[in-house]
Amino acid sequence: MELVIRKIAQQDNEQIARLIRSILSDMGVPKVGTAYEDKALDNMFDEYAKARSSYFVAIKNDEVLGCAGIAPLKNAKETICELQKMYVAQKARGQGVAQRLMDACVRAAEGFGFESCYLETMPDMKAAHRLYEKFGFQFIENRLGDTGHHSCPVFMIKYL
Repeated sequence: MELVIRKIAQQDNEQIARLIRSILSDMGVPKVGTAYEDKALDNMFDEYAKARSSYFVAIKNDEVLGCAGIAPLKNAKETICELQKMYVAQKARGQGVAQRLMDACVRAAEGFGFESCYLETMPDMKAAHRLYEKFGFQFIENRLGDTGHHSCPVFMIKYL
């Protein structure tokens, strides 16, 4: 079966939470101050049903192989969104899944009228950094808004 990128459905919640926590654990990312402890992680469908928010999943054979979303950046200008919780399963990496998810997120952000997209990530996620740069994200020195992820010290922005 072909890989499909679509908006999140209620039944995806459990697989998404398990995938994200598994990837973060495998990478040795702190559980505190990262997406690992986000309250919304177990109910992503409702979290991204909010205004100017979208969450996408990469599905193959009913399995979530990747996910990513955008939402307004809290405590920032209303023209700035945040790329949130972008993860791809190890077995699906290098197959264009992340690029397709990023395309969906950027199109959604533009459609919602955002002027820029911000993200926070970890220093060791070098493959992710390369993907973000390929899509026009630039490293910046200072944190924007309030993501709640104080353990993520790498900041990037893309102007849409």
